[in-house]
Amino acid sequence: MSQPRSSRLPFHYAWIIAGTGTLVILACLGIGRFALGMLLPSMASSLTLSYAQIGFISTGNFIGYLIAVLLCAPLARRIGSRQLIIVALAVIALSMALISRAQTFGAVLAFYFITGMGSGAANVPMMGLITAWFDRAIRGRAAGFVVIGSGFAIILSGKLIPYINGWKGSEGWRLNWLILAGIVAAIACLAFVILRNHPEDRGLKPLGTDETTFAPGRHTMTAPKENIYKNKTLYLLGAIYFLFGYTYVIYATFIVTTLVKERGFSEAIAGNFWSWVGFLSLFSGPVFGTLSDKLGRKAGLMIVFSLQMLAYLLVAADLPPFFLYLSIGFYGMVAWSIPSIMVAAVSEYVGIDKALAAFGFITFIFGLGQITGPSIAGILAEKTSSFSSSFFMAAAFAGVAIVLTSFLRKPHRT
Repeated sequence: MSQPRSSRLPFHYAWIIAGTGTLVILACLGIGRFALGMLLPSMASSLTLSYAQIGFISTGNFIGYLIAVLLCAPLARRIGSRQLIIVALAVIALSMALISRAQTFGAVLAFYFITGMGSGAANVPMMGLITAWFDRAIRGRAAGFVVIGSGFAIILSGKLIPYINGWKGSEGWRLNWLILAGIVAAIACLAFVILRNHPEDRGLKPLGTDETTFAPGRHTMTAPKENIYKNKTLYLLGAIYFLFGYTYVIYATFIVTTLVKERGFSEAIAGNFWSWVGFLSLFSGPVFGTLSDKLGRKAGLMIVFSLQMLAYLLVAADLPPFFLYLSIGFYGMVAWSIPSIMVAAVSEYVGIDKALAAFGFITFIFGLGQITGPSIAGILAEKTSSFSSSFFMAAAFAGVAIVLTSFLRKPHRT
């Protein structure tokens, strides 16, 4: 296959898009969402938040995310994915700065809801750009590199937040929100300079595209002519993605609180655990995205869900610390694998031209899982005075996802 190059670069500009995409995901998901787990213990103490309120804050974020996902495809077609991503990152930065000044549960909930809207409005079009810039044969690998942005953010939050809290005391979480907002704003400026909507904007073809199969305009994000909602496989993918959203977010939201409040770890040690999740997750997207390119999306999803189920079971059971290390290891190894596989899968089942709308649709269903998971987990923890039941529930749902994935058929599209 021919791999066109920019006249000024020794490699295809698609990899610049992917690298910038990693930073966009670091900002919109990594900082906009996964830093919350590290911030919650100090926020909860400062604002006197209950377990249930902690769950509702996370749920509010996901409701905002869900609303934005519904609007992503039409907005991206109207103003362009690049423009939507930049505006969304600016919204995230502003809302996080406002959270740093919040005095009540209601204020945090409202501003973090807006953060969620920005996260959804940046994430979906960024993943859509990957389908435009990369051909099918390497799309899983490319998406895998993009989604590891969340891992870098977890490493950052695991080290930065305890340090700032130790320096500033009980109100350190406010400065943390301001610092994180500044990082997001800087990434928005970088995205403005680097991102482009289509390879044609730089006189290029999608990376990996064969001369005989490429046609100008083929990879532009136009409104789908066929009704993707009649595709039964899309609903199966949506159900599987729902279960991922439901389960992974329980772990991401409550693992640090569990370690600090129930297992007796200090915030700094829990932060080190969380940083290890981030470090291991750097390999999850590329490794399992590439694995799914080789073995197929079905096999890749089943392997990932199996490892996640083990991670949930090991933290649910009150076992010696060694098993907590294993749990964190399994979770980190596959943390961002499923989004990278899903990006590649939807394009194969519905076609590239419909990939953005299809990914937006299953991400909406995924968002329903994210809304439901933390709120139910928080309520369960409130009633049982422990998150163990919530993690057992997550393990059971991961098992259901394995069963559903087994019904996926091989896509006909190439």
